[in-house]
Amino acid sequence: MNTTSPPGSPAPPEMAPEQLRRQRLERLLRRLPTRGEQAMRWLLQPGRTWLRAILGCLLIAGGVLSFLPVLGLWMLPLGLILLAEDVPALRRLTARMLEWIERRHPQWMAPKSTP
Repeated sequence: MNTTSPPGSPAPPEMAPEQLRRQRLERLLRRLPTRGEQAMRWLLQPGRTWLRAILGCLLIAGGVLSFLPVLGLWMLPLGLILLAEDVPALRRLTARMLEWIERRHPQWMAPKSTP
């Protein structure tokens, strides 16, 4: 049985919500530039809880202050994703956010195209 579905297609009903969230996050991480992907994977490893909490809060604060130069709204979802690893209440929010991204911007979840 194939559990991977193409971007934009509905999830198989037997897939658990946490598995689906992880799968979408994995596809989104693969789209990042190499250094960004490596940094996120390092941060998402177990044992980096305090670093994720601090960095997640700083990113959310930067997202809220997006009207300032250099800071932007891109910081808000990234901070939420980092905090959701350790705060179960945020997992549902990030799962919905990733689902929205998959529906609204399926190309963001597509595999990288080689130049």
